[in-house]
Amino acid sequence: MSQVTSNDGTKIGYDQQGSGPPVVLVGGAFQYRAFDPRTQELATLLAEQLTVINYDRRGRGESTDTSPYAVEREIEDIDALITEAGGSAGVFGMSSGAALALAAAASGSAITKLALYEPPYIVDDSRTPPPAGLARRLADLAASGDPGGAVELFLTTAADVPAEFVGPMRDSPIWPGFESVAHTLPYDMAVMGGYSVPAGHATAVTVPTLVADGAASPAWMRNAAARVAETLPDAKHYTLDGQSHDVAPAVLAPLLTTFFTA
Repeated sequence: MSQVTSNDGTKIGYDQQGSGPPVVLVGGAFQYRAFDPRTQELATLLAEQLTVINYDRRGRGESTDTSPYAVEREIEDIDALITEAGGSAGVFGMSSGAALALAAAASGSAITKLALYEPPYIVDDSRTPPPAGLARRLADLAASGDPGGAVELFLTTAADVPAEFVGPMRDSPIWPGFESVAHTLPYDMAVMGGYSVPAGHATAVTVPTLVADGAASPAWMRNAAARVAETLPDAKHYTLDGQSHDVAPAVLAPLLTTFFTA
């Protein structure tokens, strides 16, 4: 494990492996290296042809945290990692991490190519937006000693997971890992903003971009991916057959490798 110091002094833990063009992996809600075997597997597969930087977003895993939170600080974390990679890099973002990666590109980060998997914007009436004030409710639950309540609330509202699926998850081995980063869920809410595709990205993000989704994902996620690809000036949209939001690394890796090495 290595660490880089972000602009505000936060220590960002990361792993680097492989050789070739550098790519930074940006996780979504709950994702961090010690808890996320799928991203670890993806990093290993990509490292066959790329230099892969897989990091813990602030407040998770082996990264520290600094208050007050702002999305701009998370963009500075990405910038610090890009500097470590040599001054420019490709960036891949997953779910809310895709929205964060998109925001970094719009802010002028030294991103050479951008790949996004199912940024969870809501672009039509195929799902109900999260309720107003959700970020504050999540923060209050986590701060009051009920991280499980925060996790359940996030899953059933922001992530649109049916409530009948969440109950059994509480008894599964993954639940403690969810609870350990419950305090960062408001960060993902801040990254998503109003859950609409920011209009300014249409002119600000000019780098080549790949937007991917899974054919087995809910319609609202597929519609969002298509809208993002339509919005950006240099973007291509690709749908992976048989895949959902929990995309298989072995299916995603070849698509990303081809994109980042072309």
